[in-house]
Amino acid sequence: MSVVINTNTSASLASYNLSSTNVNLQRSLNRLSSGSRINSSFDDAGGTAVAMKFNASIRRTEATLANVNNANSFLATQDGVLKNADKILNRISELATLAQDVSKGTSDLALYQEEVSILQEQLNLMLDEKFNGIDLFGAGATDDMTVVTSHDGAQTVGITQADFATLATAVDAYDVSTTAGATAAVAAIQNDIQTLADMRATNGAQQSRLTFAADMLSINKVNLEASVSRIQDVDVASESSNLARYNILQQAGTAMLAQANQASQSVLRLIS
Repeated sequence: MSVVINTNTSASLASYNLSSTNVNLQRSLNRLSSGSRINSSFDDAGGTAVAMKFNASIRRTEATLANVNNANSFLATQDGVLKNADKILNRISELATLAQDVSKGTSDLALYQEEVSILQEQLNLMLDEKFNGIDLFGAGATDDMTVVTSHDGAQTVGITQADFATLATAVDAYDVSTTAGATAAVAAIQNDIQTLADMRATNGAQQSRLTFAADMLSINKVNLEASVSRIQDVDVASESSNLARYNILQQAGTAMLAQANQASQSVLRLIS
């Protein structure tokens, strides 16, 4: 190899290697300090794009899960009202049965009817119950509400604003101030209790379905987070090894660059 002064190829190559080592060392430091394998799109362009989509899906899944839980709370509140309505109907049923007693006079029946009237008023007040401003019950008809149960909006579940108004109207017709009226009320209220039982059964089934939907969303969220972790999170053990290697290469590269810069000085001996 020729001995030259103007060009120091060894020093240039050593400088290039040292520069590459410094870039890798800085990248390794960034990864370990941030805990993320991808700190810029340059680190992994494809992984960045996929992780962005997964992260957006996670946020939508979290929002959908919150909506499903709120819908379940709506149903739970509705069931609480229906449970109290069941107590009212049972009490009215008891009063109507007591009013059939042949030993009861007109004044006694009037007292029974007074309590029945008060309970009827309370039952009608329940029609106006709301959850966050939304009516718990439909007005004379069963109204369905759609609950989205997937982050992409493709899956939905219907929940019901129960037809409580029709039931309340039927109960309003009870009159136990006479024996005949009490007998008719006893016969009618059994059907109305069955209607209320059907409402609660429907409510319970819808709560159960939403609970399973919420569980599925939670599982999907965990799986999406695991996928993002595999793309974005740094393997600390592996990256620590890389850091140690780049540190050694940096020190060696610095020493070799110094040696390469000193090599050209040997020419002075030839011309001295």
